Amino acid sequence: MEWYFVAALLTILTSSQGILTTLSQSGGGYKYDYATVPFLAEVFKLLVSSILLLRECKSSPFPRMTTEWKSIMGNLKIVTTGILFRLFLKRKMSNLQWMAIVLLAVGTTTSQVKGCDEASCDSLFSAPIQGYILGILSACLSALAGVYTEFLMKKNNDSLYWQNVQLYMFGSIFNMARLILDDFKQEFEQGPWWRRLFNGYSFTTWMVVLNLGSTGLLVSWLMKYADNIVKVYSTSMAMLLTMALSVYLFNFKPTLQLFLGIIICMMSLHMYFAPASMLLDLPSTVKAAPEKLAEVSVDRTTDS
Repeated sequence: MEWYFVAALLTILTSSQGILTTLSQSGGGYKYDYATVPFLAEVFKLLVSSILLLRECKSSPFPRMTTEWKSIMGNLKIVTTGILFRLFLKRKMSNLQWMAIVLLAVGTTTSQVKGCDEASCDSLFSAPIQGYILGILSACLSALAGVYTEFLMKKNNDSLYWQNVQLYMFGSIFNMARLILDDFKQEFEQGPWWRRLFNGYSFTTWMVVLNLGSTGLLVSWLMKYADNIVKVYSTSMAMLLTMALSVYLFNFKPTLQLFLGIIICMMSLHMYFAPASMLLDLPSTVKAAPEKLAEVSVDRTTDS
């Protein structure tokens, strides 16, 4: 299926996103205005979507208008996405799939928790109650945003490219507003934002922009033709891939928790997407029994 390729590509791009951003730094900081990166990424997505929309319109009518305890709280959105996915989109999931989602949250959290002595372990859950409340709220809002976006993308038969044009037009406008606001805060000391838009940009910086833009386009494709759970698995696997690559690129010291987290997440991936027959390993005699019973009942009917 096509979504397997898109999900794998999204995992690679999401994983390389943080690596490229780190490589674009110079002397521990950015020589360019980082606020320009999401703006240019939105413009890139808008341009690509517009071009694809125009190509589509040549052969079809124009479409109708119509994120230690912090990481634990952050990974909670994996579970909340599954819950909202079930409640709002009415998607049924088996008990094995629910267990797989919980395992994914446990695996990603395990990979991020560092080894600790008695003192640091005691402080692991020592955050104020407001922190936990805000963490849970953040997880719920993040999941709600993803589920609602999927609902909007699938509620009608509008072209994906037309929906992207609308989405990224708003993204470009709001990112431009951020740049204008920064100008007013700095009292235009460095001039208007469009004059310094590409200041300090290097090849790696442009790769960051291209990466962000391409990632957004792949996410919208998955929202339209797959679902939020596929996206959650892609981004979670990307996080683990980033940590593994950091061992070689940034001398990151791997931990036992990282290896355990990767194993748990791979088990979760297999549990969610593998066919039930592969997971349950039912004997062939169980499948043959109903057919024999059907033959007997037919024979009896004919005799009578």
